[in-house]
Amino acid sequence: MVCEVSHTMLLSEERADWNRFRCEEDADSLWSISNLELKQCQYGLDFFQMEKAAVHVVRSFSGILLANKDWSRGEVLAFGNQTLQPLIVQMFYSNAVWRRFLMLHSSLISIDGNGILFLGPSGIGKTTQAELWAKYRNARIINGDMVFVQQTENGFIGWGSPWHGSSTYCENANVPIRALVLLKQDLENRVRRLQGFELVSSFANSVYYPLWLEKAAEFCMELLDQLLQQIPVLELACRPDEDAVCLLQEELIKNEWIENNRE
Repeated sequence: MVCEVSHTMLLSEERADWNRFRCEEDADSLWSISNLELKQCQYGLDFFQMEKAAVHVVRSFSGILLANKDWSRGEVLAFGNQTLQPLIVQMFYSNAVWRRFLMLHSSLISIDGNGILFLGPSGIGKTTQAELWAKYRNARIINGDMVFVQQTENGFIGWGSPWHGSSTYCENANVPIRALVLLKQDLENRVRRLQGFELVSSFANSVYYPLWLEKAAEFCMELLDQLLQQIPVLELACRPDEDAVCLLQEELIKNEWIENNRE
């Protein structure tokens, strides 16, 4: 049997050994060894790029993902019965970001066709506020943990996704975004609009940046800047009660960010 091996990764002394067996005949088998450059370690995943092929390689505890150059095609090699969601969401976002999508750690509700995003660190009460709006205002909870926001010609749209963290809320729906609400736990209910540098600093830990993609982080920052310019951002310091819902709703209606559809 005649074999040929690409020895890109072989050590110099190993190459000498392999070179002794090179021949001009067609090979019965072809084994290829390519360099893998570690691009980024992020969100518990290792991102590689192959040296001489338009292929991306992502490794996690649950398996390995092989994707083509523009992340539109891929194959997952699973390690047993482990969740593959971390690999799949990274493949999706790697392709979607260039379609003007941002991935946000947030909860999304729809009330009378108006989308409201609740943002903040884990445990701050994003799902709790969404549930209060569902209970007292009959709002629809589209997603409780991970929302994709897309810029379109008509503004920004919030999309539900299959990924919802520890939340149980996961709807295949979308709604125009009317307000972004940064949550803060407090003994009193207060609301104010954020301006200037507060806008950027408040979103620091809510946006997932695909740092493994060249120029994608800068692209996301530009999208985020436009989002913050077009959509009002409010800070809601609150208790987990109906008064917090009333206060925020009155502020949104007063500024005509949402319509007053209450009977």
